Amino acid sequence: MNIQVSASAKKPGCPWQVQLDQHVVSFRSEAEARAFVNTLQARLQAPHPLKRSG
Repeated sequence: MNIQVSASAKKPGCPWQVQLDQHVVSFRSEAEARAFVNTLQARLQAPHPLKRSG
């Protein structure tokens, strides 16, 4: 997954964007955008055990 943080003038109330491949999420501050990215990356890198049935 390609993740990018950037400033944008498209939404004055939410001038920061995180782009996740083709999906864009807007934030009010750079700190909020970077915190979102940090949480997302931690969740993506976390172990995901599969429950085996039977």
